[in-house]
Amino acid sequence: MRRAPLICHVIHRLGTGGLENGLVNLINRTPPDRYDHAILCLEGVDGWFAGRLQREVPILTLERTAGHSFGLYGRAWRALRRLRPALVHTRNLSALEMQIPARLLSGARRVHGIHGRDLFDLDGRNRKYLLLRRAIRPLVERYTAVSRDLANWLVEAVGVPPVRVRQIYNGVDQERFHPRQGPRRTLDMPFTLPADAQVLGTVGRLAGVKDQATLVRAFAALVRRRPRQASRLFLVIVGDGPEAGRIRDLVRETGIGGRTWLAGERDDIPELLRLMDVFVLPSLAEGVSNTLLEAQATGLPVVATAVGGNPELVEDGHNGFLVPPADPEALAEALERYLENPALVRRHGAAGLARVRSRFHWDRCVEGYLGVYDELLYGRASAGG
Repeated sequence: MRRAPLICHVIHRLGTGGLENGLVNLINRTPPDRYDHAILCLEGVDGWFAGRLQREVPILTLERTAGHSFGLYGRAWRALRRLRPALVHTRNLSALEMQIPARLLSGARRVHGIHGRDLFDLDGRNRKYLLLRRAIRPLVERYTAVSRDLANWLVEAVGVPPVRVRQIYNGVDQERFHPRQGPRRTLDMPFTLPADAQVLGTVGRLAGVKDQATLVRAFAALVRRRPRQASRLFLVIVGDGPEAGRIRDLVRETGIGGRTWLAGERDDIPELLRLMDVFVLPSLAEGVSNTLLEAQATGLPVVATAVGGNPELVEDGHNGFLVPPADPEALAEALERYLENPALVRRHGAAGLARVRSRFHWDRCVEGYLGVYDELLYGRASAGG
């Protein structure tokens, strides 16, 4: 039987994150007779996240160490030659240089995906990294971007011809993520919620670019400003990462430890979202946030920073509120509007749910990526979303 063409996905690390979630969904939802997949990690593998894969997928790691090593190119070349992919799809800046060994692989086509930016380059204008992107640009046959914001940046800042850019939105699993039905489940929270509790929450890696610290400060300000409601206000922060210790210290310093649950990394995100009443995304930069889409699919109104692709998902005053980044006062004011108006919570939640159901299906997202692969390998028109 003829083997389906192999797509090799090159990423920084197979761990918990939006990029990785999208990759797992792409692999799981690809018809087996259409494409096979392999994953090449520059660093390591999180066994729990890899366990979400529903088909047999080769996963290799290059064990990259700190600093730049030309030996990495040799290891990547040998790994790619062993896999013999029909197409190599690198993702984000950390994997961009792997386009070089991919170019040396006879017959392999090349795609690079942009999923967001990091704390060291929030606006994508860092001169060093722009020069790198422009230097490698001739090697990349197609670019994929998860938001219009990132697609426009590729054209305007990196100088990619528009014909080589495909913008494909992430999807959301609308069977797993759906509105709460019946009483609120409190799971294993460290405190008991009163019947009239109002739970604000966020989900994401505890990293500087996600800026959960601003949410902690905003929540503390909200508790101080509304003492009569304080007994029913609670905060849930789901995730783990390098900022975990700082967030824990800040919760203690602001005096909100008795009403804040730092839940850590979890695999029951749908249930945790159904625990919440309002979802908050305080990031300093975003591509298109999977957790924001999942919150909207859960029927939650959202307060998000007006950065990256967030304004493409949140229409201010219609399905949520947009606030400036790193501004605890503005975030607290937006949250206060929901506390004052329960009808607004329901109306914005319903509007977000309707939008996600009509536009953000994983099947549509997957067909977008497979369309890019079809275009390069078979000359067919792309079905990008």
